[in-house]
Amino acid sequence: MKSDFNKKERLLSLDALRGFDMLFIMGLSGWIVSLCGLFPSSGLMAWLASQMEHVEWNGLTHHDTIFPLFLFIAGISFPFSMAKQRAAGKTEGQILIRVIRRGLLLVFLGMVYNGLFKLDFAGLRCASVLGRIGLAWMCSALLFMKFRPKALAVLAAVILTGYWLLLWLVPGGPDTFSFENNLAGAVDRVLLPGRLIYGENHFDPEGLLSTLPAIVTAMLGMFTGQFIRISSDKITERRKVLYLVAAGIAFSVAGFLWNYVFPVNKMLWSSSFVCAVAGYSLLLFALFYYIIDVKGYRRWTLFFRVVGMNSITIYLAQSVIGFSRISNFFFGGLAGKFPEVWANLINSTGYIAVCWLFLYFLYRKNVFLKV
Repeated sequence: MKSDFNKKERLLSLDALRGFDMLFIMGLSGWIVSLCGLFPSSGLMAWLASQMEHVEWNGLTHHDTIFPLFLFIAGISFPFSMAKQRAAGKTEGQILIRVIRRGLLLVFLGMVYNGLFKLDFAGLRCASVLGRIGLAWMCSALLFMKFRPKALAVLAAVILTGYWLLLWLVPGGPDTFSFENNLAGAVDRVLLPGRLIYGENHFDPEGLLSTLPAIVTAMLGMFTGQFIRISSDKITERRKVLYLVAAGIAFSVAGFLWNYVFPVNKMLWSSSFVCAVAGYSLLLFALFYYIIDVKGYRRWTLFFRVVGMNSITIYLAQSVIGFSRISNFFFGGLAGKFPEVWANLINSTGYIAVCWLFLYFLYRKNVFLKV
């Protein structure tokens, strides 16, 4: 497949969308909650604030979409990266080694984030968000390199259906999709090394078995990236957007219907959850792609791209650098002059500003953490 994009040009919509997604991790969720606190009697604001928290078990809020959207975006990037490496003369073996190295490095960084350097190995949680991204993306990339799209589509369907049947039929009982009685937790209790995040209840949302459907999330992103690379001589850019929207609606409907027999559940990364967040991710990517890469409205994207091009950096840096103390140094005095609800908003704004300026400094110095 021929690409219409210059090999040296990044897909700006992807950087912007990644930045938009990471902003919620970088403090935007807290900022929105603080803003909603200014309107305590508004039902709409109460609902919006509730979207900035994870659901307890079954269900879906906006906050539950942040992680899978990032994994989906990582999937979109891979066909571009693979094509660039092949054009540069890299062999399949070299690309393969790089994929495995990246996946394992993300697993390692996830353990670093969880406190590896405290050297408390008995209390170390080995599972992590970065580990889930690394394993799911790596497995999906290896499959993407090996098999044709039709075979991958069949494999994705088999994984989602098989995962559903496994959790439904094993271990049996009245509710095999409950927190206490599900196969994913049982597998983690036996095979997952280290501490589980819900130690007393022996369950981890980034566990081993639930990585299988996460592979499909990354794979769907790779299908999307490969589709975008098709020459516009074959499919116009506007028609691509229409296909993306249609696919997004189809996956959303599939997730909604599947929810009746296999509840949408982020912690289990249920098959219905994969479909629902794929629908959301496709629709959001279609919007960004149309505005930025098709229509060419790009100047406004700098704010998001600064975050998106150093997303792993800011994720890790927030656990190492005292951004809150820096924000309090500059904005704490001002916040202290206002009532608590306004002070919360000022502090949230200051935190985002400090993080963004840190990333902007790196952006201007052309410093990016490559994993």
